[in-house]
Amino acid sequence: TSLFVPVPLKPGLGGAAEEDVGAELTRPLDKGEVLKTLNKFYKRKEIQRLGAENGLDARLFHQAFISFRKYIMESSSVSADLHIILNDICCGAGKGHVDDLFPFFLRHAKQIFPMLDCMDDLRKISDLRLPPNWYPDARAIQRKIIFHAGPTNSGKTYHAIQRFLSAKSGIYCGPLKLLAHEIFQKSNDANVPCDLVTGEERVFANEDARQAPHVACTIEMCSTNTPYEVAVIDEIQMIRDPARGWAWTRALLGLCAEEIHVCGEPAAIDLVTELMYTTGEEVEVRNYKRLTSLTVLDYALESLDNLRPGDCIVCFSKNDIYSVSRQIEARGLECAVIYGSLPPGTKLEQAKKFNDPDDPCKILVATDAIGMGLNLSIRRIIFNSIVKPTVNEKGEKEIDSITTSQALQIAGRAGRFGSSFKQGEVTTMHHSDLVQLKEILSDAVPPVRAAGLHPTPEQIEMFAYHLPDATLSNLIDIFVSLSQVDGMYFVCNIDDFKFLADMIQHIPLNLRSRYVFCTAPLNRKEPFVCTTLLKFARQFSRNEPLTFDWLCRHTKWPLAAPKNIKELVHLEAVHDVFDLYLWLSYRFMDMFPDAVLVRDIQKKLDNIIQIGVCNITKLIRASQSAAASGTAEVVSEDFPLSRTQKDARVVSDHHGAASTEALSVAVEAAGLRRAKNLRPSRPGSRQEDLKSYGRGSLANRLLREGLLTQEMLRQLESEWQDQHRNGRYGFGSKRDDQHSSKETRKKRK
Repeated sequence: TSLFVPVPLKPGLGGAAEEDVGAELTRPLDKGEVLKTLNKFYKRKEIQRLGAENGLDARLFHQAFISFRKYIMESSSVSADLHIILNDICCGAGKGHVDDLFPFFLRHAKQIFPMLDCMDDLRKISDLRLPPNWYPDARAIQRKIIFHAGPTNSGKTYHAIQRFLSAKSGIYCGPLKLLAHEIFQKSNDANVPCDLVTGEERVFANEDARQAPHVACTIEMCSTNTPYEVAVIDEIQMIRDPARGWAWTRALLGLCAEEIHVCGEPAAIDLVTELMYTTGEEVEVRNYKRLTSLTVLDYALESLDNLRPGDCIVCFSKNDIYSVSRQIEARGLECAVIYGSLPPGTKLEQAKKFNDPDDPCKILVATDAIGMGLNLSIRRIIFNSIVKPTVNEKGEKEIDSITTSQALQIAGRAGRFGSSFKQGEVTTMHHSDLVQLKEILSDAVPPVRAAGLHPTPEQIEMFAYHLPDATLSNLIDIFVSLSQVDGMYFVCNIDDFKFLADMIQHIPLNLRSRYVFCTAPLNRKEPFVCTTLLKFARQFSRNEPLTFDWLCRHTKWPLAAPKNIKELVHLEAVHDVFDLYLWLSYRFMDMFPDAVLVRDIQKKLDNIIQIGVCNITKLIRASQSAAASGTAEVVSEDFPLSRTQKDARVVSDHHGAASTEALSVAVEAAGLRRAKNLRPSRPGSRQEDLKSYGRGSLANRLLREGLLTQEMLRQLESEWQDQHRNGRYGFGSKRDDQHSSKETRKKRK
């Protein structure tokens, strides 16, 4: 009930047109006596019990009473029946009792909380205990469920796809556009006409745009109404994902296919079996083993000098990607770079560059984006760190060690079957991480215990019918709070949805359009993309089409190749804006009419970003030069700062205390904080980290890593000497404290 927002009621102001009938029949009310009567009414236990019986818990009862009292006290006239009751109670002649006010109080409470009259209906609408019943077409047929279970690189998806290709009709549902595109190409190369459907794109195999019998799609886009002979649901373990799990639940329960081939980790077998038991369908399990060996090495890399061709360094931070790639190229080696916010085309080009035996690029630096969707020829996976920022079920950000499932998914990319490396290896950058990685990899993957659900547009529309004055964000909150699920399901995190709902709440849109805008796939931490969505919604509400020319003006297209990291990050955001336009164009074709033109410039932008990523070390150097000259540094908010970036930030924030000694203090302080926050279970890890970044003095290491120039060092030494002569000794020194305390005492005297 904390989510119920009261509807404001204006007090009755009376006037010539509205006679106070109650005052004529009795006499004007004494507001002082009325206030005493109302407070007495509020304190009666019998009244509170009656309120609870009518759906008013303690919080709602209090809010309703405050509103009821304010309404009466500020009204120049009230209804005749209420006036008479109040007069009888205040007279004290035995004609009325304070309990007689309850019907008027309850009527007022239902006016400000209209949901009280329809709580039973709201609970029925938000009852999510029987999701299989949402899909009558699927329940009308007897489906055969085949679970292909095995680790990465075991051939489980291959066998499912072979059945998909041999069927008369089929649908492939994958978690990524890259995977859907791969199956789309594989099918058409095998002379099996297959369409591609993603949130932003529709590609028909037939030139006349006739629908092909096969379709490869991202899982959110699968149709639960079209009948197929075979359906493939890839990465079924993602049914537990706090944000996207609902899409796997919907596909598993709702696809109308004679055979459903489910691929994923064995940890999901029990849940899928239980879910299918509720639909009356049996599950056949086919287990697979890894096709190539994977060895966890007994030694860490320790230094980038020990890199070999085919190595992939996995980072969980963009800043670490930048730092590591810079250090690799400083050693005269070329490296490819892959991270999540890069466009799919750029990821594929970087993968192609790394896989090409004739290309001098033999090292890959990547985030866990390589865990799915890319075929890579990797000999050895090296974890730069084993801690990763995650979002828990409550939508809260946490930094914790990677899970066994994540570690296996990433490590399994080494020694892929069919690549040039027949055996995979995995290790860490720091020796102190290796023991923990071995423990993580040796642990059993915990079973998947629940499947995600998400309120549908139809359910929200029914809620809005009963609560017409509630905002969409408030409707979603009330829906989730009233929803009932059994132990096999959970309601997915809706923070991103609510964020967008609140952002566009002031824009006049009908409920269905508002819902669509709020489900748009965007990163809410990208201000430019969020601002663009706001502008899209505002222009949409005015019924003004979003044209190609408007979009070009907004994004300042055409755009040049990036000169630094800040510009590269902006180009990635513009690419996301184009994706957003295309996504909306398939839902509101009349209002976003220029999808073809936007797709053309998006391809050109992809090429520009590829140029930037190929020259990423030059961009990093340019960004560092800008930082040295006082330009603000751009740091992704999605990830924590890497240690070296934090160190540079600490130093730049304290130029006054600049010396190699002061620099050492700054680096040690930052290193200690990171060790405390991220790796508390490994004492001494900070020292190991510092060792791994090179030998020699701290100044030499910073110079080698490009975080310090000779000119900056000379300036720091000069400033330190000046301060030393003036009796100052760096940050927060004892002498500073003594000096300041003496000055304070002098002023007081």
